[in-house]
Amino acid sequence: METFWSLAGMAGAAFVAATLLPAQSEAVFLGLLAAKTVDPLLLFGVASLANTAGSVLNWWLGRLIARHGVEKLPRRLRPDPRRLAQAQGWFARFGWPSLLFAWLPIGGDPLTFVAGTLNYPLGRFILLVFAGKAGRYGVLLAGWNSLT
Repeated sequence: METFWSLAGMAGAAFVAATLLPAQSEAVFLGLLAAKTVDPLLLFGVASLANTAGSVLNWWLGRLIARHGVEKLPRRLRPDPRRLAQAQGWFARFGWPSLLFAWLPIGGDPLTFVAGTLNYPLGRFILLVFAGKAGRYGVLLAGWNSLT
């Protein structure tokens, strides 16, 4: 049962950390590695998938705004139109390779939102975002393994 709750906590932390909400999942990942309550590869898989799922939520929210307009959102949740246009321009300029950096703490989460506003294909989006996010957790796992 401890394994289940550990993985559920990792999934929750990784999902929330990938949304536009301010959160980090790396500490939970490393803490669970230190606790040795779950298989490290299973932890890696859950963290990578849940973090990608949170980015898919951002993509979906971006699609909703692209379809229905930002005016449908409550005022406090509306993105700044100037900054949104800048982010869209940045994504248009650098294209799909930028999605490999969706794991970055600053700019990564809004990038996934912008990809949705620009109707970037979901299948390709998931593959690219998953590759970047799994790469980040892979580096953490490799670093941990080298220290222990």
